[in-house]
Amino acid sequence: MKNYRLIDHLKFIIPSLIGVFIFIIPIKTADGITIPIAILANWVQTFLENQLSAIMMAIIVITAVMTLIAKLAGKEAFEKTPFFQQLFYTSTFWTITRVLAAVFAIMVFFQLGPEAIHGEDTGQTLLDSLLHVLFAVFLFAGLFLPLLTNFGLLELFGTLMTNIMRPLFKLPGRSSVDALASWVGDGTIGVLLTSKQYEAGLYTKREAAVVGTTFSIVSITFSLVVLTEVDLEHMFIPFYITIVIAGGIAALIMPRIPPLSRKSDTYINDSAEPIEEAIPAGENILTYSYKNALNRAKKETSFTNFIKEGVQNIFDMWMGVAPVVMAFGLVALIIAEYTPFFQWIGAPFIPLLELMQVPFAQEASQTILIGFADMFLPAIIGSSIEAEITRFIIAALSVTQLIYMSEVGGLILGTKIPVSFMDLVIIFLLRTIITLPVITLIAHFIF
Repeated sequence: MKNYRLIDHLKFIIPSLIGVFIFIIPIKTADGITIPIAILANWVQTFLENQLSAIMMAIIVITAVMTLIAKLAGKEAFEKTPFFQQLFYTSTFWTITRVLAAVFAIMVFFQLGPEAIHGEDTGQTLLDSLLHVLFAVFLFAGLFLPLLTNFGLLELFGTLMTNIMRPLFKLPGRSSVDALASWVGDGTIGVLLTSKQYEAGLYTKREAAVVGTTFSIVSITFSLVVLTEVDLEHMFIPFYITIVIAGGIAALIMPRIPPLSRKSDTYINDSAEPIEEAIPAGENILTYSYKNALNRAKKETSFTNFIKEGVQNIFDMWMGVAPVVMAFGLVALIIAEYTPFFQWIGAPFIPLLELMQVPFAQEASQTILIGFADMFLPAIIGSSIEAEITRFIIAALSVTQLIYMSEVGGLILGTKIPVSFMDLVIIFLLRTIITLPVITLIAHFIF
């Protein structure tokens, strides 16, 4: 440690502690337990409550216009600003998605066209509620994310946790930070952290896909919201223990089976050279992990670059993700609200639920796959079922399914994480099949 000055130690310790406090440390408020970034996000949502729908519509429309300009003018249109080139020059599919999202956003905001698009349970749910949350969370998550990624914290945990994460989940140790940020903070933060690390060449395609679809679980706070909806908030501790057990079993199995096991173990630049994780001779795990952290922190020399990266993160999230959530989320919600599609595809689960002795199996079957559209839908639909055990199973399953198009699913598709829409469908079904029996078994012990 003689080669390091006091400033090197402080450069790692102070930003990392601030980052951990903002993203991970739970604090008690009048509304319950939450994290500082959620408090900041809620404050912005309250302060801009009457303007946020218009702001999000404007962001989605501007994104569509700039994407069309880039598409028509060609890749060299934003050659002098690589950030904007990467943000706006996309494939034809994503260009159409962004234009469609802009049309949807205008129709919802001005209440134009059929009610199926701008109704309270479809378009308004997204533009007047979910996108408000994403605006506020992205604002602060984007700005402060470099505190977690740029000052050595990932290098510290990456070395310390390798002996746990590699054998159990086939992942590098640094993925433990993503998991922790998701569990305590929010799944969206976990996905964004994963995406940034993948783009920086720190995860292979397989690792990014596994972390993004396996550990980006909804936060403790949102789990409580789901439980409150089914009127079981007094059972939060057994509920969350159930989620952790079922989610842990899914996390052990999912990386070992397709489609995740078939993802390429190459990095974003197609290099297959693995990042060295072995501890050199003569070093112990604590000192070596701390040295790695200090070496990373030493590279950060400019506060201006920190702010610039934070601001770019914000625009990347707002413009890259919001249109995807608006387009895919709205289509999924319209299908859920106006067609019996999810009832039809849920019907095969009736015999399985009856076999597992779940009361009101037919009513419960309608909630099992509807969570793919939005994870709050199963709780809303299942809240009227009389049996507490059934409501408990529905709520726990909706959280452990993890992939839902109105947020995490749309978010993953909006990032560079190499997961397709079809992958998400298969992963959602596999997680359902794996976690449903586990949750039901635990529920029978509790009730």
